[in-house]
Amino acid sequence: MKSFLFGEIGRERIVAANPVGIGSIDQVAVVVRDLDRVMERYADEFGIGPWSVYTFGPEIMSSMTFRGNEQPYIMKRALANVGDTMYELIEPVQGPNTYEEFLNEGGVGLHHFGYFVDDVDAAIREMEDKGYPLLQSGRSFGVGADTPTLALRPSTP
Repeated sequence: MKSFLFGEIGRERIVAANPVGIGSIDQVAVVVRDLDRVMERYADEFGIGPWSVYTFGPEIMSSMTFRGNEQPYIMKRALANVGDTMYELIEPVQGPNTYEEFLNEGGVGLHHFGYFVDDVDAAIREMEDKGYPLLQSGRSFGVGADTPTLALRPSTP
């Protein structure tokens, strides 16, 4: 167990060394309406960059699903590393998809934290057993083929 100071000076809170099998938070992802504007703002205000920008869609993704059904979607992603943490900005282009749904429900902002696993299919099964069904997925072609991107959401609030 690790401890860290929480709130008032001298007040300690005990936290699990490895919560739910997650070794570290490797990615922070934010959904945005204007990828170019937000990349520029993050670079100017926080020094985050350089950014690598990709468009994900049926041309480079296979087996795209949303809410359990085959569903092609298109999204733009910008990635930048700050230390060991990957920052991801996501702009939905064509849906339906979890990012479009997120914007429609509450606007821009923090969408998810990500962590790396050795066996993504085993990790999906483990999370589903804990009540987090697969919400969206896709596997890429080419370099890094069969590298899934996925989203999990609790089945109950």
